[in-house]
Amino acid sequence: MIKVIKNGQVISMDSNRDKIENIDIVIKDDKIIDLVKDYNGEYDELIDATNKIVLPGLINAHTHLGMSMFKATNDSLTLMEWLEDKIWPIEDNMTDDDTYYSVLMALVEMIKTGTTCSNDMYFNCDGALKAIKEMKVRSVFTRTLADINGDGESRIDEFMRIYNENKDNPLITFTIAPHAFYTCNENYLRKCSELATELNLPVHMHYNENRGEIEQTTKEYGKTPLEVLKSTGLINNKLILAHATFITDEELNVFKDKDISFAHNPLSNLNLGCGTADVVKYRNYVNICLGTDGVGSGNNLNMFYHMSITDLLQKGKYEDPTVFNSYEVLKMATINGAKALGLSNKIGSIEVGKQADIIMLDMNNILTEPNVDIINNLVHNALNNVDMTMINGEILLKDKKLCLDINEKELINKIYEIIDRLS
Repeated sequence: MIKVIKNGQVISMDSNRDKIENIDIVIKDDKIIDLVKDYNGEYDELIDATNKIVLPGLINAHTHLGMSMFKATNDSLTLMEWLEDKIWPIEDNMTDDDTYYSVLMALVEMIKTGTTCSNDMYFNCDGALKAIKEMKVRSVFTRTLADINGDGESRIDEFMRIYNENKDNPLITFTIAPHAFYTCNENYLRKCSELATELNLPVHMHYNENRGEIEQTTKEYGKTPLEVLKSTGLINNKLILAHATFITDEELNVFKDKDISFAHNPLSNLNLGCGTADVVKYRNYVNICLGTDGVGSGNNLNMFYHMSITDLLQKGKYEDPTVFNSYEVLKMATINGAKALGLSNKIGSIEVGKQADIIMLDMNNILTEPNVDIINNLVHNALNNVDMTMINGEILLKDKKLCLDINEKELINKIYEIIDRLS
């Protein structure tokens, strides 16, 4: 089946093209097969993008979709207070069914706000995967690995089961995800590194989220975080380090020659009082992508909101508006995310041969008019402008309405039932 997105202003995120072009996108089944001006060939479906902005689907490089029911639940709590006193006790009682509905709600939010791929880290995997498959989204998935109560091996066994059951699904890829240094020991981290090497998968983990975590790591391991990465072999894996809020020059000089990406989570870091990562500096050493974290601390899954915060934070941190710009943060949310996840040959930009993960924005409303500087405007103001979301060539949102069989009101009621039971 051939679909044509016609007459749009396309921000392809392809460094070999102009930043904004008036071109038509030709899609056959799940792939982009041509980019051409004034396409006049055959098609089965025409998508009129006149006066609309077309760009690659956004990529959330670090999140916890199963935490959707905890939206905006942290106010004035530190990271460990929030986890130990509020979140972990509830999570201990969550069922696969609870996670299914929580992930379902997260995926509806992402589709409506233009995110087509997420790098997820959680548990109750069967419920989560059920939701992901039903919603037809692209997912980089894993089972969070930790060895808090001596149950680390069973978590690896569970990961291997879901990996073997789903590794041939074209929309689902995997990472190995040791949660953090404070929930894993050195031997366990070494096993995670070896497993990632064996399966040729990236490692996705929390790293140096706040100063307290760094102090705890140094005390418990008798080593700096960098030394732990080296001693466990993780330094040689493809790494997606979530947060990376405080990174030393020594770390940066080691990282620059490795396959390492930082998943920046500015809103979560602000909410938990963790500090502000120096993205302006870090980008000279590693690939920087963008995540929302879970909505308990990150508040929402709307990547446009998180993009705006990212840009403004760096300008404020440096007291210099020239150090960062909207196009650079858009790269973080698209092609840089694809690079981090090992998917840059498939997604992250609109190019011939790539999968058709594409979104379209209608900027014709009072919040985004006048639309003079298109890229700056969409990064900072397009919070509710996604008109169409396409994943793998299939339209999941059209005219701002879901093209999936889901009753949002019933879903919200179900979430409240779960919250009442677990509270």
